[in-house]
Amino acid sequence: MANTNLVALKGYFDNESVKSNLRAMLGTKAQGFATSVLSVVNNNKLLQNADPKTIYSSAMVAASLDLPINPNLGFAAIVPYGGSAQFQIMTRGLVQLAIRSGQYAKITNCDVHEGELVKYDPFTDDFVFDATKKTSDKIVGYMSYFRTIGGFEKYLYMTKEEALAHGKKYSKTFSKGVWATDPDAMGRKTVLKLLLSRYGILSIEMQRAIKFDQGVVKDDFTQIDNVEDLDNADVEYVDNPDENEVDEKKAKAVAEKFAGFEDTSDKVSTESK
Repeated sequence: MANTNLVALKGYFDNESVKSNLRAMLGTKAQGFATSVLSVVNNNKLLQNADPKTIYSSAMVAASLDLPINPNLGFAAIVPYGGSAQFQIMTRGLVQLAIRSGQYAKITNCDVHEGELVKYDPFTDDFVFDATKKTSDKIVGYMSYFRTIGGFEKYLYMTKEEALAHGKKYSKTFSKGVWATDPDAMGRKTVLKLLLSRYGILSIEMQRAIKFDQGVVKDDFTQIDNVEDLDNADVEYVDNPDENEVDEKKAKAVAEKFAGFEDTSDKVSTESK
């Protein structure tokens, strides 16, 4: 990392106001989180050339969600785009936030192999999947499913071709980003994110994750004193403007619809394949 950028980024985390904000959000994990951010940036040559303010802003979004930003863990990441950095929610991060909301009894997100999709009724939107019917290891699509504590359930399935077409349409880095290096991971994330943003009950944290996903924060987060101010920040979707703006609006609409929903049950489980 260029010395000036490294000094600037370390300076942000050494600021007493920033330290206070991180402690308020993360408690005893605050110092470890700051260290992990510096480590991630120091090991990514492209991030080393990104505007340190956008790196810091992306890190603060992850901190507000209490998600680790080591991409190898699969919860969240700080991704370089041009001369800026973006916060990016990952599949496990979306599942983690859904679990924390207390609204979901079950969440499934997985690859679908050739032969496993047994039946689909377009009129009722019902799917039947059977892993014993798999005819090969070829991945032909991606499936996400949830059932809420209240009993509402929903599937979303996309063929691999549909997912790739979606990525190509909405991501300017399709040919050189994660879509190119790990298309199946992006396919799974795409289906889960679309399912939750369109039909799920979204907590404030889930709305925040969808809002900031793959966006560059335009506000100066060094001047933000609390999480509420963070939620009002302006975001520029330089990589996929149309998709994220639509997802954010859908997320807000669904959240408002279920604003009065309350359930005291705390039985939450996840399934993965």
